[in-house]
Amino acid sequence: MPVIDGLSSHALSEIFRLERTRNYLQPGDVTRAVRLWKDYVQRPERQLWLDYEWGNVHWYCCGNPLEARALLDAVMQAISPRNARELRKVVGRMDAVWNQPSPPYDPGRE
Repeated sequence: MPVIDGLSSHALSEIFRLERTRNYLQPGDVTRAVRLWKDYVQRPERQLWLDYEWGNVHWYCCGNPLEARALLDAVMQAISPRNARELRKVVGRMDAVWNQPSPPYDPGRE
């Protein structure tokens, strides 16, 4: 069974069952979505801005992190409140990185 840091075995079991019973999920989708969102929010701001303006051609093959985040919202709605709280806490840490204010622009740093 895939492991998501910060989730109990009970929460992981429910996610595992959900992935096998919902037609919009495949085994491992939630773990991949967490990893994709985490990797995306930790990218440098400049890369994030380019993705926002121009899109990212790698999203076609490697997954769209914004769609991954939306999938995580859907999963949090579909699982029990207790397990949803655990997943929200994990995703919330990543969202906090995403929502950090940008440092002032310094043209001398380029």
